[in-house]
Amino acid sequence: MKNLLILGGGTAGTMVANRMTRLLDSNEWHITIVDQHETHYYQPGFLFIPFGMYSRNDVIKPRRDFIPPNVEMIMSPIELIEPEHNRVRLSKDHRLLNYDFLVIATGAQVHPEQTPGLKEHEWEKSIFEFYTADGAVSLAKHLRTWQGGRMVVNVVENPIKCPVAPLEFLMLADWYFHEQGLRERVEIVYATPLPGAFTKPIAAFHLGNILERKGIKVIPEFLIEHVDPDAKKIVAFDEQEIDYDLLVSVPLNMGSEVIARSGLGDDLNFVPVDKHTLVSPKHPNIFVLGDAAALPTSKAGSVAHFSVDNFSENFMRYIDGLEMLPSF
Repeated sequence: MKNLLILGGGTAGTMVANRMTRLLDSNEWHITIVDQHETHYYQPGFLFIPFGMYSRNDVIKPRRDFIPPNVEMIMSPIELIEPEHNRVRLSKDHRLLNYDFLVIATGAQVHPEQTPGLKEHEWEKSIFEFYTADGAVSLAKHLRTWQGGRMVVNVVENPIKCPVAPLEFLMLADWYFHEQGLRERVEIVYATPLPGAFTKPIAAFHLGNILERKGIKVIPEFLIEHVDPDAKKIVAFDEQEIDYDLLVSVPLNMGSEVIARSGLGDDLNFVPVDKHTLVSPKHPNIFVLGDAAALPTSKAGSVAHFSVDNFSENFMRYIDGLEMLPSF
């Protein structure tokens, strides 16, 4: 019996479990998926919570609902990946899981503590984020009584999950404040480290002035160095400052800490892989999918979907001794 071990029960990990259950012979393969959370979060829904369009209950379901019954599901944090021994050590009871093939799909998480001043005494008072369910709910509560002022939306650094989400947030905010009769009392500013709101030529051609038409000011190439929560301003490395009354941050996105502990990642804890086959260049029985992979693609659910399509076909070729197709 061969063991396929999947780390992470998010979009990519869940899709791998479902896809490989159909493709692999259950008499020859045992599939295990590990995640530390019982709850599955529909992350795209976080975007709508601040504006009262979704509630927390709309974006959560039991993770078990999405895992095939013949897949072993283990709820535990992961302590360490030991590729030299083909095993994973769990935090719960220090249990060891051996594998023949490993899929790392541990995702990305926000780390506001990495930006000085961001997560201090003004956190969830005048500074918020919407990339977690808790953060989105807190921002929704704040917006219900906010009477206007200068709202600054700032992306700390790329890559981030769903890079279009900050732009969607800005446009929903514009709509929401109009609905509340507040738009004339709200100044909306978008501070991005990129050279503009839209950086791809076709998108820039068709959408380049959409924020300007909505009265949203864009400050490009703003590389935040720290937040001054008392003075209510964000400060860039070049000493440029932006004042705010309400700061909505998209904090630094990083891969799982187990990647760092295991020595498998880059500076942001994302795992390098061959960009065409998704296999580790150092460990030929390890694949990395979804947000966990260090790839020149967006960190988005659609990319996770496409990567699983590629992985499924290539994995079946790989275990049959055929050359993988460089198709991703």
